[in-house]
Amino acid sequence: MSNALALTIRVAVIAVSLWVATLIVPGIGVTAGTTSNRWVTLVLVAIIFGVVNAVLKPLIKVVGCPFYVLTLGLIGLVVNALLFLLVGAAAQALGLPFVVAGFGAAFVGAIVVAVVGFVLHLVIPDRLDQR
Repeated sequence: MSNALALTIRVAVIAVSLWVATLIVPGIGVTAGTTSNRWVTLVLVAIIFGVVNAVLKPLIKVVGCPFYVLTLGLIGLVVNALLFLLVGAAAQALGLPFVVAGFGAAFVGAIVVAVVGFVLHLVIPDRLDQR
């Protein structure tokens, strides 16, 4: 599978996960008018989400390693929520109609996105295992 196809699948999975979060979690939403505008917004937010997770999350894990060990990894839930809040703020700063209404919504939304993404990646693999 080519890298472009794998990247496209990852972005699509994140976009669908974000869409599910907007349906389930109060305080997370896309305020675009038409359905096509909503999906374009979700895809753009998925790209922002991927960049934030690819750049900041590893740095935070390295710097915060003692906190991960001390809390047995539970600080990861807080980190994910804060990164989700950052994605919402970045989307709004770029003029995208994506709203995350606070830490509580970000906390639950990050869990929903992670669970839905996990399930979708089980069904739709984004890479072939080299076993």
